[in-house]
Amino acid sequence: MPIYTKTGDRGKTSLFSGKRVLKSDLRVETYGTIDELNSIIGVVVVHVGGKKDLKKLKVSILEIQNTLFYIGSYLADLPDVINDIDLEGKTLEFEGQIDEMTEQMPKLTSFIIPGGGEIGAHLHQARTITRRAERVIIKLSQKEKVDARVIKYVNRLSDLFFTMSRYANYIEKKKETIWER
Repeated sequence: MPIYTKTGDRGKTSLFSGKRVLKSDLRVETYGTIDELNSIIGVVVVHVGGKKDLKKLKVSILEIQNTLFYIGSYLADLPDVINDIDLEGKTLEFEGQIDEMTEQMPKLTSFIIPGGGEIGAHLHQARTITRRAERVIIKLSQKEKVDARVIKYVNRLSDLFFTMSRYANYIEKKKETIWER
């Protein structure tokens, strides 16, 4: 399979359905943002490496990457693929993971400035890209139908990344900076 096709040289690309659209199309922006999110998550996986105390976090992140491929494919106009995964179940799993990590950490009483250690900082970046992806998905949903399970999954995913960033900083004993007004 060749990497370049030259079919996009005039600013258009093909959706999975075969429909040609401008690369500035909102649908392309949406699945492109999911792809960007998946890339930064890959950076997190590299930094977690083989750290035993973060193994559970890595397993979860790898599963998220796989799910994001389904969501990206769905958003790239492959509608049936979204039924191949249990987004509702995965969203509930996120809530359980958030609760489990939160119980182990000090109570959050103030806003924190994104950062801490390298893993925590990258997870904060993943959180903000997830928020952007959510905004773009919502914008797309105002134009055409978007499965509500996708919106809910992405919304909860940003909460998970926030908690994971705090958890990684906590496990690695990296100081979080409290925002002082």
